[in-house]
Amino acid sequence: MQAALEQWVHGRWSARGLVPCLLSPLSLIYLAVSRYRASRIKPERLPVPVVVVGNIYVGGTGKTPVTIQLVRELRHAGFHPGVISRGFGRTAEEIHLVTDDSDAKDVGDEPLLIAQQAKCPVAVGRRRILAGRLLLAKHPEVDVIISDDGLQHLYLERDIELAVVGARGIGNGWVLPAGPLREPPSRLDSVDAIILNATNDTIASRTPRYAATSQLGSVTQLATGKVRSINDLSHRIAEKEAKVLCAAGIAAPQRFFSMLRAHDIEGKSMPLGDHFDFKTNPFASSDAEFIFITGKDAVKCRQIPEIAQDERIWVADLEMQLDPFFINNLIERVRQLKDEKSTAR
Repeated sequence: MQAALEQWVHGRWSARGLVPCLLSPLSLIYLAVSRYRASRIKPERLPVPVVVVGNIYVGGTGKTPVTIQLVRELRHAGFHPGVISRGFGRTAEEIHLVTDDSDAKDVGDEPLLIAQQAKCPVAVGRRRILAGRLLLAKHPEVDVIISDDGLQHLYLERDIELAVVGARGIGNGWVLPAGPLREPPSRLDSVDAIILNATNDTIASRTPRYAATSQLGSVTQLATGKVRSINDLSHRIAEKEAKVLCAAGIAAPQRFFSMLRAHDIEGKSMPLGDHFDFKTNPFASSDAEFIFITGKDAVKCRQIPEIAQDERIWVADLEMQLDPFFINNLIERVRQLKDEKSTAR
């Protein structure tokens, strides 16, 4: 039901049809309120460079995989990165440090995924400035902070803004509720770089744009931790003529299903809706012999014994690659910012 509703809403937002036109006066009110609130905010600064990875499209665009890869690239360049995030869907209000065994309900599925895959300090909190201070207090070695999401969170001063445009592009180009945008398309002119993640949309902006490419890497059996090549598992499925179920609780599940089909893994598709909580086991009645889920879903499934012990379930890991020219420019800019902040202390 959740996935079907999300699909219907995004379908309406893909063009300027009757429903968006009827809602367009409310978008003007939304814009006016947003601009008034922004004018009254005084951003606070952290003592290390801050890189915001965000978007203007409501919902997922692939920010978290980009954040994970940025952490890896910065670490490879000699930095000690940390990540802050609101932690969408978390039930706790207080600021939290995230560990590999944190409860997804307390910290959010995406911050937990970052902590597990990027192997870096992560803190969550509605006020990113407070999350950043906690992170630096507990991990003084951190010398650059990446904010996963937060392009519109103006309480935190940022040094670099990166906007990720995902598979749905910018929809009909209107802001909420007539369209899917948190800010007008012109906002993309003021960020430092646009990262195009699996979109064919033409983005009219003077900001430099860089392509992100992704592919499925190895697959891991949820119950045992056994790792196999996705192509090896695909051959095994073909030999057995096994039944397959592909499930995804992400913003653009069809992309995940398409990536599996590229490896000749086909079966019943089960879009679950973004940030699906698995309070009910969606696999309990399935007769599939192989079930494929995303890494984002796996961090929650591992914490539910009934699902975690299901040997049919395999986690397909996403490998993200960013433009080397973009990475080189970013690293040089972060290095410059770090030197400037060290001198200013």
